[in-house]
Amino acid sequence: MVKRIGWIAAAVITSTLAAFLFLAADLTEQQAASPQAAKQMVPDNPSEHTPPAQPIPYSHKKHLALGLDCKDCHTNPQPGKLMTFPDASKCMLCHVTVSKDKVSIEKLAEYAKSKQAIPWIRVYAVLPGVAWNHRVHLEAGVTCETCHGQVRQIEAMSELTSVTTMYSCLNCHEMNHAKTACDTCHKH
Repeated sequence: MVKRIGWIAAAVITSTLAAFLFLAADLTEQQAASPQAAKQMVPDNPSEHTPPAQPIPYSHKKHLALGLDCKDCHTNPQPGKLMTFPDASKCMLCHVTVSKDKVSIEKLAEYAKSKQAIPWIRVYAVLPGVAWNHRVHLEAGVTCETCHGQVRQIEAMSELTSVTTMYSCLNCHEMNHAKTACDTCHKH
C-alpha cells in the first residue's frame, strides 16, 4: 500500500511539474512572439476612445503584419516635434498593384495623382503649453509601442493610451531616470 501511495504521489508531482513547465514555456513563447507587449510603459486609456473617421480607411494591423515598420511611413523631420504621415505616392508604390480596384485605393490614387496631401486626422494631440519632441524620445531608445500601445493589433487607430497626460509622462520619466523638472516639458 505504501509503495502504491508513493507511486501516485510521484505521478502527481511529475504531472504538476510537467504542466508548470508547459505553461512556462508557452508564456515564454508568447513573450518572444510579441516583444512589444513588454515594452508599453504608458497605461491604456481608462475610457474607450472612438477612432476618428479618416479620409481613407487604414489598418495598422494589416500593414504591420506585412512587415512594414512605423518608421517606413512615419518620418521625423527637423525639428523632430511631430512624426509625419506618408505621401500618397509612397502608399502607391505598393497599391499600384495591390487592391487597386478598391474604392479607397482609387481615392488614394487620386491624392497621389494630384500631389495633394491626404487630410489624415491626428489621433494624439500634444496639450497646449507642452514642449514635446519625438526625436529626443526616439534617440533615447523609446519605441512607438512604449507610448502608443499595441498598434500592431488594431484596425483603426484611436487614442489607446493615456500618453498625453502629465501623470503618464512623469511616471515614465521617473521609471527611466529622466529629468522631471517642470521646465523639461514646459518652456516659458
